[in-house]
Amino acid sequence: MPASTTPSLASAPRPSRWRRALLWGALVGLLLVAQSLLVWLTLDYESNRAQEQVDAAAAVSIGDLRRALGRDLQSLQALTWNAPPILEWRADASDLLRSRRELLRIERRDAGMRVESAVSSPFHAQIFTQIPRDSMEFEAQLACTNARRQGSPSYSRSYFVPLTGGMGQEVVDVCLPAQVAGETTGYIVATFSLAQLLNEVVTPEVTRAHELSFVEGDGTRLARAGLPRGLGVFRANRVLDLPGLTLQLRVDSGTGSPRLIPNLTVALVLSLSLALGVVVWLLARDVRRRALAETALADALATRRAMEDSLVTGLRARDLQGRITYVNPAFCNMVGFSAAELIGQATPPYWPPERVQEYTARQQVRLTGAPPPREGYETTFMRRNGERFAVMIFEAPLVDGHGQHTGWMSTALDVSAQRSVEELSRQQQERLQATARLATVGEMASLLSHELNQPLAAIASYATGSLNLMNDERDADSAETRNLLRQAAQRIAEQAERAGRVIKSVHDFVRRREQAREAIRVDELIDSVLPLARLQARKSGTRIELDLPTPLPRVVCDRTMLEQVLLNLTRNGIQAMETTTPLPKRELTIRVRQTHERWVTFAVIDNGRGVPTEVAQRLFTPFFTTRPEGMGLGLSLCRTVIEQHGGLLDFQNLPGPAGSARPVGAEFRFTLPAAAASHTSTGATLPRETPQALP
Repeated sequence: MPASTTPSLASAPRPSRWRRALLWGALVGLLLVAQSLLVWLTLDYESNRAQEQVDAAAAVSIGDLRRALGRDLQSLQALTWNAPPILEWRADASDLLRSRRELLRIERRDAGMRVESAVSSPFHAQIFTQIPRDSMEFEAQLACTNARRQGSPSYSRSYFVPLTGGMGQEVVDVCLPAQVAGETTGYIVATFSLAQLLNEVVTPEVTRAHELSFVEGDGTRLARAGLPRGLGVFRANRVLDLPGLTLQLRVDSGTGSPRLIPNLTVALVLSLSLALGVVVWLLARDVRRRALAETALADALATRRAMEDSLVTGLRARDLQGRITYVNPAFCNMVGFSAAELIGQATPPYWPPERVQEYTARQQVRLTGAPPPREGYETTFMRRNGERFAVMIFEAPLVDGHGQHTGWMSTALDVSAQRSVEELSRQQQERLQATARLATVGEMASLLSHELNQPLAAIASYATGSLNLMNDERDADSAETRNLLRQAAQRIAEQAERAGRVIKSVHDFVRRREQAREAIRVDELIDSVLPLARLQARKSGTRIELDLPTPLPRVVCDRTMLEQVLLNLTRNGIQAMETTTPLPKRELTIRVRQTHERWVTFAVIDNGRGVPTEVAQRLFTPFFTTRPEGMGLGLSLCRTVIEQHGGLLDFQNLPGPAGSARPVGAEFRFTLPAAAASHTSTGATLPRETPQALP
């Protein structure tokens, strides 16, 4: 017996292990079933709630669409009241299109359905450009026929309108009859964009989470709106019944089937407690960081405000509508108005009244987004007392912390004192030029008297001969005497005209005051100084040669100042040859070349001994001269004038024969800007004037 009981004792624990395994299995199974049921119930709950949200969104959207279309019909009906004139009707229709962006086009038609006037929306590309309206008005005619029969507005079926670029959109026409005493006198036909109707009417809360579509009975989509694409899990369909038209609105949620259920199973009490503790700790840390950031921000703002208040440069900020949003004390002191008087103003009081229209147009250009010039621009402001003063404005886009363009920031510099100094300098420069011109004329006084002596002596001789002929009683009435007297009178007139030309040339040179730059041909510029240059050339026996290109170029210059430059250079060249150059070689050449499409080069070439090295270093220094009677202002004034025109004045000694270190003359050349109509020289040169020995 004892031996037979051993196997039964060994096998006794097995049923207990199986039972524990079954119990654990049953527990695990129950937990799995419970969790599965909980997950299923949660998913079903989430699905039902999502479907309810879609149904609610569809109901809200349908209500919004009905109200919006009813409001649009009322506004369109108002266009038919009292049969307004075309211009008034167009203005009212334009206002309606600007306020109702779902409307693309409004037409006014007569009783025969002919279009009297049409207005298109300014916010959308014009429709009926690819296909004319005449070819696509079948639906509108049906709608107007129903509207006339029923005496109330009627909608057409939707139809597709192609646009440029291969695009298009689905539209619907609505026709409203205009009736007087029960008779239909015309129609108002408005075209709606189905896609724009959804975009404008449906609330952003709906479009952010749902895709909305107008669909046909077979499911064909006509138009859509909404940010996401519908996943087709939660949908709601609503019918939009309109007179003559039935549209089906489909609302498709952008969310799919729920997969996670954190609100029921994962969010256990312990997890919530732990999460709450973590959130409190994070919140405490965030509050501390926020307090430190606010303190640092306050310090930074105080520092910035102190810096802006201490600036002597005016600061001004404007928003995208052109209204002033900020000015610093320096700007207020500059214009004489307080910050309260300036902030919020689109037309500031410091704009001069006579320039408000100009400044408003410039501000409109800036508000369109056109970038301001980086180098700034000069304008005129007005102080409170009415004083106008010049300011230099530098503008830059004002960008907020999110990188959005919110306006323009301007820096204003008062440059009125600088402009006063510049004006004083300009007046002094003009007086200096006048002094130099008078000095030039004074130096030429002896030459002028010598030039006038010849015509005056001839006049005296002819006058004496005429008197003698008239005193001779024997021949006083003869034909030969009258002929001689006539010839003498002609000679007297010629010599008097010659003397008058000489005096007029000097008079015009001294009295000329024009400062405006003009486009002038080079031969006209040279001819204006030749009479004065010839006075000194005749005295010294110098020949003046002109070397001009064909065709003649034109330059943009201040004629009076350039005449002074040419006269100074020609006189210097003539004087350089008076004592050192043999008479046969005394030749002064005035040469002109257009070396570049934008520049014309003038050169005055003499046959003197050139410019010594010790003189060349100080040649353009003011008040430096090598002549005892000179003032030393000629070449200095010439260089200033040429540089003011954007050109360059320089010189070079002309080299002598090979093996000779001695120069055989000097060439002074300068450049002037060419006029736009000036043509490049072909290289052909013709000597316009080559007098061998000017009398």
